Amino acid sequence: MIFFHTLLALAATLLLLPTQIHAATKYKGFSMGANTKTGACKSQADWEADFRAIKSWGKGFNCIRLYASSDCGTLANAVPAAQAVGFKLLVGVWATDAGHFGAEKAALLSAIQRFGTAWIAGVSVGSEDLYRKDISPQQLANQIYDVRGMVRQFNKSIQVGHTDTWTAWVDGANDVATKACDMVIINGFPYWQGVPIRDAIKQKTFQNSVWDTKRHIQAFAPNMPFWVGETGWPTQGDHFGGAAPAKTNANNYYNNAACWMFGNINLVGAFYFTAFDTPTSSGDHGGVEKYFGIADSNRKLKWTLAC
Repeated sequence: MIFFHTLLALAATLLLLPTQIHAATKYKGFSMGANTKTGACKSQADWEADFRAIKSWGKGFNCIRLYASSDCGTLANAVPAAQAVGFKLLVGVWATDAGHFGAEKAALLSAIQRFGTAWIAGVSVGSEDLYRKDISPQQLANQIYDVRGMVRQFNKSIQVGHTDTWTAWVDGANDVATKACDMVIINGFPYWQGVPIRDAIKQKTFQNSVWDTKRHIQAFAPNMPFWVGETGWPTQGDHFGGAAPAKTNANNYYNNAACWMFGNINLVGAFYFTAFDTPTSSGDHGGVEKYFGIADSNRKLKWTLAC
């Protein structure tokens, strides 16, 4: 009888396994820049040290979102480092300006010719260009088609899309760019909306930004895959409206918003901003952009990760 109950328990466990395996994003990781804590360009060894530190946290991180391909030799250095650690990369290709875009395409092409395509999780053409109005939606769409045509010569399954704020994605004026995408990558920061941490958690501010984006886009592209490119909360710096930087607030935000997105079966990939503090960040606002890391610039975690 005990043996029979044991078999039943084992069968129940096995039935649950597929759900547990798939009830999470396929790709889980961080959006990361190509500079070290001193501001120098990361070498292959620097990238590998970053990736190994992230892997050592033991939470199933398996992918990194990059912002560029050519800048700082990003792909030339990050790809072999990712291959050594077993990580995938969501490639970033800057969309502006024309010269930069050309250099980015060339760097991606070179990386594919040198390393193949197995390391590619996907390709994002541009990052928040529509939010900043740095490029017209039609021009961005054309560049997405351009990059897709290039990479599909080597692997027809590579998806090419764009990363932008959720506010840009729900703007109907940008729908022409959305329709060019194989995937939509959403950035959402309740901190930059000035929402106090208590309200952000209670009112699900970040989750609502994802849901609002999906509602808008699925009305005309019902099968569009969704990713999260960035979300996070700083641990130091000035307040932004009612949002206060603090380690306790960032910890609370991570345990709620980040764990929600990492465990979301309806998201293909999810990336937190960011893994490590960046003391030399430029374009800082109130001192906060240096302190979005869940670890300090020496790769030491600021809190125990819940997921």
